[in-house]
Parts: sequence; structure tokens; C-alpha cells
Amino acid sequence: MARGLDHVVHAVRDLDAAADLYRRLGFTVGARNRHPWGTDNHIVQLPGFFVELLSVAEPAKIPPPQPQVFSFGDFTRAFLARREGLAMLVLESRDADKDAAAFRAAGIGEGAPFHFEREGRRPDGSNVRVGFSLAFATDPQAPDAAFFVCRQHHPENFWNPAFQTHANTASGIAGVVLVAENPTDHHIFFSAFADERELSATSTGITVTTPRGTIQVMEPSAFRIRYGVEPPDVSAGARLAGLRFLVRDRVATGAALAAGGIKSAERMGRIVIDPTFAMGAMVVFESQ
Repeated sequence: MARGLDHVVHAVRDLDAAADLYRRLGFTVGARNRHPWGTDNHIVQLPGFFVELLSVAEPAKIPPPQPQVFSFGDFTRAFLARREGLAMLVLESRDADKDAAAFRAAGIGEGAPFHFEREGRRPDGSNVRVGFSLAFATDPQAPDAAFFVCRQHHPENFWNPAFQTHANTASGIAGVVLVAENPTDHHIFFSAFADERELSATSTGITVTTPRGTIQVMEPSAFRIRYGVEPPDVSAGARLAGLRFLVRDRVATGAALAAGGIKSAERMGRIVIDPTFAMGAMVVFESQ
């Protein structure tokens, strides 16, 4: 069964500034959370999907790299040494062990699943436990992006409607956008990663339609034409470039952005925030 979008990691150097940015974009931002491997995060929830704002908080706690073991702290530290922006794309999982086996069979993953728990906080400040199992995939032609799937073990403690109400009227994720010199080179990887055999291909790129949002891989020139912003440097491989959010009321979206002092542009019926303003990530709002 095809895997829908679960979350995207936006890696930043200043986590407080990132939380403030997303509030100014009109989002409700969750409390700060701490990981035992040296990173901290804030969560921005939508129904079935979230943005994880992630930064290195305690470098001394980052474990040394090990063969076939993905290190969140080490990957984030290396990513932020080069840039800020979208660093990880995560799809939903119903069984991380089976997904890891499927990735091995498809030749896109080798490591074992990773399981962890942490404390979360409800809107009233009370603590709850949340748990996750992850299985990792690798696209050698996208070395600056991490890919994995995530199964939640206590979803009732994680998802909360109070965190999914936003001043910008965002109601869901429309999709994520990557940029690559040759999008079709990534056809096999994304087909196996999303478990979706039917991909749409055009002269400008490929699109994977998942049960929750799309994954688009576009040529740099097509990205520039469609969104009116400069694409990321893809000389070293494909890059995660943008998030597309669905909104119920574009007038309210515009008002929320104006109230937050956010500079935006209209492009082909979309509201686009330039990645140079949004800490390395293009943010797009479009009508539901």
C-alpha cells in the first residue's frame, strides 16, 4: 500500500528564530522538545502531517557515526554546517520492520529499524509519552537529504486538534518539492520509497501521488518558472526545496502573513515565500 507524507524536517541553526518564523507565517507552534542525541525540536501539526523544526542543541551528546546506523544529530550537524533548509522527508509506516525489509529488497536501504520514545506535552502542559519506529532509505543521488518512514506507537498522545488550528487557515499538506538536474534519475527510488508504481512524468519532472500529498521532483528551470524563486544548488545531487500547504481562506492567509511581517509573492494562483526569507525552505500556500 502506498505511503503518504508523514512529516518533513526543517533544519535550522537558531531554533527559537525558526519557531518565531513559523508563528509569523500564521502557524501554531508546539513546545520545545529535547532528544537524547543532542537535537531539540518544535512541531507544527496539520491533520496527519507535521513539520519538525530541528536544531543541534547539545553537540557533545551527538554519538559518533556507526556503519549502517543513521545518526540524526550527526546528519543535522553536517547539514547545518553547509546550509539551513529542508533536510529530511518522512513517509508514514504501518510496520517499520516490513518497510525495512522492503527497502532492502528494492536496494534502497540496508540498516535495521530504529525505535525511540520521548516525552511530549499537551496544550495544558501535562506530559505524555510518544514513541516511533523508523526505517531508512537512501538515494545516492540525493546525498544532502535523508529519507525514512515513521510509525507512531502512541498516536493518541501526539496528534491534537488544538495544535492543528492555524491563523493562516492551513488545513493540510499539498505536497513537497525537490529539485534535481535529471528528475527521471530518481524515478526508481521514489517509486520504491513511496510504494507507488504509477508515477507521472513530464518534460519538467516527475510526480508521485501519495495518499497524503504529492512528491514532485522538478528541473531547476521548471522550479524557477513555476514558483518565481531561485532553485537550490543541485550540483551535488537532488535537494528538498519546498513545502506546499493547503489553506481554506487565502484572504485570511494573506492577513496572517501581513500581521507577521512576512514578505510574499503571488505566483500562478499561489502565495510563495522565498527560501532566502524562510530559513532555506520555500513555503507555498494554495487554495484547498
